[in-house]
Amino acid sequence: MGESAESVLRRGAVAWLEWRKHHAVPDLSGTCLMDLNLRGADLHGVNLRRANLSDAKLVAAKLVAANLSSAIIDRADLVDADLRSIEAIDLQAKATDLRRAQLSDANLMGSNFTDADLRSADLSGVNAIAIDFTAAQLRGADLDRINLHRATLSSADLAGANLAHANLTQAILTATELGLAHLYRANFTGARLYGAHLVTVYAVLANFERTNLTAADLSWANLAKTSFVGAILKGTNLRGSNLVGANLAGADFTGANLSGADLSYTNLQQAIFHETNLADTVFTGAIR
Repeated sequence: MGESAESVLRRGAVAWLEWRKHHAVPDLSGTCLMDLNLRGADLHGVNLRRANLSDAKLVAAKLVAANLSSAIIDRADLVDADLRSIEAIDLQAKATDLRRAQLSDANLMGSNFTDADLRSADLSGVNAIAIDFTAAQLRGADLDRINLHRATLSSADLAGANLAHANLTQAILTATELGLAHLYRANFTGARLYGAHLVTVYAVLANFERTNLTAADLSWANLAKTSFVGAILKGTNLRGSNLVGANLAGADFTGANLSGADLSYTNLQQAIFHETNLADTVFTGAIR
């Protein structure tokens, strides 16, 4: 009987590459591959469901379309790895290094990426419903069209990240860093952004309806033509922000700072401005 796929893999990426030339896509589900050095290994299409790859070295590994559902890759090194279109429901990836990794169109629903490093990673088109990105590093990452419905991103760093067309409905972003992020047409309906930092974000045509932005910082943000219908902005800092053409109907700005903000041509019907700082605020053409 020939050597098992698991045994060959334990001999390293070179032996594995040669073995794969002569064998069908292997099934490595449920295997323990902890601490292995698999740098550059070709694992595309491999079934790694429930496998344990904790602390494994997978730098520049190829895992395109692999199945990693319920697998564990905690603290693994996946820098520059190719994980496009992987199936990874309920993946455990705590403190995993995924800098510059390719994860576009992956299914990561319900996975745990707490404390993971995803700086400059490509997560465009990813299904990340109910994912946990608590304290994750996502600075400069591409999250275009990502689905983060009901996701948790508290204390995560998304500074300069691209979240254009992203779905963040009912997501939790408490104390999240979003400074300089690109939020064009992003949907935050019903999300919680208590104390979030959104300084100078570009959020034209974004949707913040019924979003809780209490004590958040949106100073100098470009919020033109956004919708804040029914949003809570108590104590929110909107100093110098551009809200031209925004729909602010029913929004609560109690205790907010709108000094120097431009609210020209906004819809202010039923908006609340109790103890709001309106020094030098522009209201040209606003509907009240």
